[in-house]
Amino acid sequence: MNSCIYNGLVTHHRFKPVKHELKYKTFSLLIDLDELELLDAKISIFSFNKFNVFSFYNKDHGARDGSFLKEWVIKNLKKFNISNQITNIKLLCYPRIFGYVFNPLSIFYCYEKENLRAIFYEVKNTFNEQHTYIFKVTKNEKIEQKCKKKFYVSPFMDMNTYYNFKLLNPNERLSVFIKQTDNSGTVLTATQVGDKKEFSFKQLLINFFKYPLMTFKIISSIHFEAFLLWKKGAIYRGREKKIINNLSYEEN
Repeated sequence: MNSCIYNGLVTHHRFKPVKHELKYKTFSLLIDLDELELLDAKISIFSFNKFNVFSFYNKDHGARDGSFLKEWVIKNLKKFNISNQITNIKLLCYPRIFGYVFNPLSIFYCYEKENLRAIFYEVKNTFNEQHTYIFKVTKNEKIEQKCKKKFYVSPFMDMNTYYNFKLLNPNERLSVFIKQTDNSGTVLTATQVGDKKEFSFKQLLINFFKYPLMTFKIISSIHFEAFLLWKKGAIYRGREKKIINNLSYEEN
């Protein structure tokens, strides 16, 4: 199968307005969207659009209306004249665990045969809002992309900043690096790295005990780290507008 699991580490380093660091162990799924029904049938503790120990729901991503994600991705690839020949789409994300998940960042990798042609960075905040940054890809391995921040995420971060993405085409090793900058330098860096594991009953069971209730810990950690930032003197930034779901094509 093309689908796999990455066991690894997420780190954040804030440089301003206050210095702050966090690091936690996680595991992510890299799911070939054509294999969801096969994974459901093959692995008893994993389900597609149904409750289980581990599960994946269409409504957690894309248009978030439960529609097929591959069709949503292909529609937007055509809308922005990126490619009409996409054959394979993989999604990097956290699974639902006992029905709950929060994905701060999910990444769609879009392939034309073996060649990576587009990437969708799907960003969520804790207000149940989402923005997807869409990029055309010209390099197949070391990928570097940049865009202006268009979506409110952290209440302690200015909107007038830029995202600088550096990542590798996921293979035996997962590597995602994001540097957020403003006009005077680096505001934050975030990384996600991982080692490839088989997408199997055995590996999911190992991860269940290795990363107990991971998705619940992610959302609780976000709020705990926000409290620590507030204690350090970080200033709250309110939202100018609220959205539910949006996307933008970044001509990089």
